[in-house]
Amino acid sequence: MNIQALLSEKVSQAMILAGAPADCEPQVRQSAKAQFGDYQANGIMAVAKKLGQAPRQLADIVIQHLDLNGIASKVEIAGPGFINIFLDRSWLADQAKQALTQPRLSVAAVEPQTIVVDYSAPNVAKEMHVGHVRSAIIGDAAVRTLEFLGHNVIRANHVGDWGTQFGMLIAYLEKQQNEHHEEIVLADLEAFYREAKRTYDEDEAFAERARAYVVKLQGGDEYCRAMWKKLVDITMSQNQLIYDRLNVTLTRKDVMGESLYNDMLPGIVADLRAKGLAVTSEGATVVFLDEFQNKEGEPMGVIIQKKDGGYLYTTTDIACAKYRYETLHADRVLYYIDSRQHQHLQQAWLIVRKAGYVPESVPLEHHAFGMMLGKDGRPFKTRSGGTIKLADLLEEAHDRALTLVREKTPEMSEAELQQLAEVVGIGAVKYADLSKSRTTDYIFDWDNMLAFEGNTAPYMQYAYTRVLSVFRKSGVAIDALDALDAPLTIAEDREAQLATRLLQFEETITQVARDGTPHVMCAYLYDLAGLFSGFYEHCPILSADDEATRQSRLQLAALTAKTLKQGLDTLGIKTVERM
Repeated sequence: MNIQALLSEKVSQAMILAGAPADCEPQVRQSAKAQFGDYQANGIMAVAKKLGQAPRQLADIVIQHLDLNGIASKVEIAGPGFINIFLDRSWLADQAKQALTQPRLSVAAVEPQTIVVDYSAPNVAKEMHVGHVRSAIIGDAAVRTLEFLGHNVIRANHVGDWGTQFGMLIAYLEKQQNEHHEEIVLADLEAFYREAKRTYDEDEAFAERARAYVVKLQGGDEYCRAMWKKLVDITMSQNQLIYDRLNVTLTRKDVMGESLYNDMLPGIVADLRAKGLAVTSEGATVVFLDEFQNKEGEPMGVIIQKKDGGYLYTTTDIACAKYRYETLHADRVLYYIDSRQHQHLQQAWLIVRKAGYVPESVPLEHHAFGMMLGKDGRPFKTRSGGTIKLADLLEEAHDRALTLVREKTPEMSEAELQQLAEVVGIGAVKYADLSKSRTTDYIFDWDNMLAFEGNTAPYMQYAYTRVLSVFRKSGVAIDALDALDAPLTIAEDREAQLATRLLQFEETITQVARDGTPHVMCAYLYDLAGLFSGFYEHCPILSADDEATRQSRLQLAALTAKTLKQGLDTLGIKTVERM
């Protein structure tokens, strides 16, 4: 049930009957304060100005045409012409009862689209580090949300698996295999990459062989392709361990590396030349864009092929967008790439549009994100200034959480403590990131993220177990309430506040899906947990005055548990039964 959409439609109809144009915006929003009702329609002032009417006078006519019979208990005009809507408690109770019996919490099915989501994108022969975490977990939250709503989501892991460095890497892998006479296990990819680069810089014969291997690889040489594939396989096998531990849904079948588009590049350059979009400039093939200007105020030149014949990232990204539309049949494409790449993407997409590769009707959206910073406000690094490996970060999260849960629940077995530490520790790292606006940088702080107070994963996971404990004490199975004949009634203010917020789950998830903003879901769940806490304190459940009230409040508690669990699941945060 999307209450906001329902009320928007009703208010819009009433505004049109009151003389407003057919495209009028009712601007229905959740009210910030209880005295202003549950929802406010704020669009009257703008329409009244267009019509040359007094806003309150127009609001009065709108209310006369507004049919909220059975939905609202009261509608009133406030201030210069706001319309305050107070939801009817019987209607709220009916909607909450329906939501409890639905597997999707009464979230309406959408018209499914094919949506490609580009996220994570690590590099081959390098280990994932903290700089990769935001793309992976924010992108995965978007994927989970869109899939929950019913869209066909294609995960695209745009792995850096192509380029001149692969000649060097293949030559070094060959050298290692010749020296060790056995299958190489790259336990430390970073060390392998560093040694390959050092050998390349110091050994001219090695460097010459590496350069020859680049040409052979790009020409399809079987030996080079086999060695290249081995490097990709080793890297992605290690990355998969990270994804699984992070509870990120990417798998090997989602890898769509830069190499996938390699065969498209010559055709794209030729086509852009034929269309008059690309020209030769100082030996290179360049697209000049009037929309972007250099320091001299001249159109900026975007190189798509160097004079030595090599291609650039922009060329690959043009091919990538074309492939996603033509081959994957995308209706929408989302890119979870850090904010520093914004101009690069805008230039590539502008060329894509000018060439007619992707129509304007298919959005190409850069869902940019800021950086993870240390407490000193600088990019998060080790004490010695090195890059923190993601595997090491997750191990530390587990260890810190283990210390914490061992103090709080010493009676648990070691196996239970280990499992709980994993869920709490990994959840804490993810939630700390997801609960911040993705467009801004944020400070990584172990103490804050592992706190059991405030908008943190441990608090949210504990809030969920707290609701479940009510059912353990009641002797009633939470799932048995779905088919319960007992009525759900709302008599108290706190019951009404909780029910209203529970029914706003669809509005929240719709906004997250539209804008790619998981922090909105985090804020919603945190608010919901707080409202349940107030309800639990002031509206006795197990010691209710009568059985009917007990059964009704148990149903509200059950809907709270299901909503918290579903919301956390869309974020990729695991829950436990006990804490």
